[in-house]
Amino acid sequence: MKETAKQLVTPVVLSVAGAVAVWAALHFTAPKSVTREATATSISNSISSFDSDRWREAVEKVKADRVNPETVALDVPPEMRHYEDRHWFLATQVAEVKKNNIQRCQDFVDVAKMLKRGEMVAVPAVTDDYVLLGVGARADDGAFTKYEDDQPVPLYDEAQLRDENARLSGLRPNVSGSAKAKTAKQTDKQKMASQPLSVNEQQALLGQYYNQPASRQQLFADYDSLQSLARSFRGRAYDISSPTDRQAMKIAMLSSLRPQALKLLEEIARDYRQKYDRPLPVSSLVRPEQYQHTLRRYNRAATTIDTPPHSTGLAFDIDYRYLSAGEQNFVMGELARMKDAGRIEVLRERNANYHVFVFLAGVRPADDLITASLQDAGAPPPEADNANKPLAKPTRAAEKAKEKPANSKRRVKR
Repeated sequence: MKETAKQLVTPVVLSVAGAVAVWAALHFTAPKSVTREATATSISNSISSFDSDRWREAVEKVKADRVNPETVALDVPPEMRHYEDRHWFLATQVAEVKKNNIQRCQDFVDVAKMLKRGEMVAVPAVTDDYVLLGVGARADDGAFTKYEDDQPVPLYDEAQLRDENARLSGLRPNVSGSAKAKTAKQTDKQKMASQPLSVNEQQALLGQYYNQPASRQQLFADYDSLQSLARSFRGRAYDISSPTDRQAMKIAMLSSLRPQALKLLEEIARDYRQKYDRPLPVSSLVRPEQYQHTLRRYNRAATTIDTPPHSTGLAFDIDYRYLSAGEQNFVMGELARMKDAGRIEVLRERNANYHVFVFLAGVRPADDLITASLQDAGAPPPEADNANKPLAKPTRAAEKAKEKPANSKRRVKR
């Protein structure tokens, strides 16, 4: 009897297993919905941009030991060093922003809008002349947010907002209006940045920004801007409800510059590659202020002034860690020449980068505007006794007379 039952059960089990196998095959190989297909495509493409054979070969070439390197000493030109007043370097870049009323990127929403308008352009992960090395390294997979008053505000469309309010109400259904008001006061910037919000705090935050018709519609529009870019960006689509896709999209967005800055980067990289037959490593491009604050946890040189240069899309960093002394001298010579021509501001930083800031029209801001921007660049206010005295610009002669610094011995903030 048992043997007969066994004989009957075995075909049934095999049949079920076969059906499951067929379902799995059809499920995982048949054409997916647009969202799933876009997710799979974007993940693959986002990885391939920075992990293609061409990119890996370029990185290997950058890091390779130099055969018979030039036997020269490192020679840092005065143009690559700090001014006597160290705030002058940042003030020059702030003055350029004021001079041309340049829009800065507070968050990825701003980057998306500038990309859609053509004010920012995508930078390839690798070309014959340069390779992106470390760009977007601190991008996370968190939901996109709007950066308002130094705090992240969640972005939703109308349906998602209803769902989120219902979810929070289900978790804490008896939160009174007075409790919400109290929570709003307790939700300070430091707490929001350091730890997750409680249910009360999340409700208070949504109420603060979504209960006002004007800000509510603006936040919906900001979400639509990201969604619109995600549908078609750098030849692919992203699903911004997917953590993996969000991280990939953030890295792709951080691989952007204003056209004027990209043109100058290409010029420097072309000259370097023609001389040394290897791509120039580029470590940073645009950085929204929100991302800049995140980066500050890992990189103390990432400035947190109100006008961080990288938020303009006009700044980029060249990584000199793997360059020989001769290669560094060549690149610094090119950058010094461009600075003397008034096209850029530049500094050799301690953290192995040349920070390059491109002037929008290729013209350096006037000294009086730079002087007026010193406090915005972090300089202390002038002493009361000297308040009416003009601040002197650091002279080039004074810079050239300064002793040349040892390699990588100067701490710099930008």
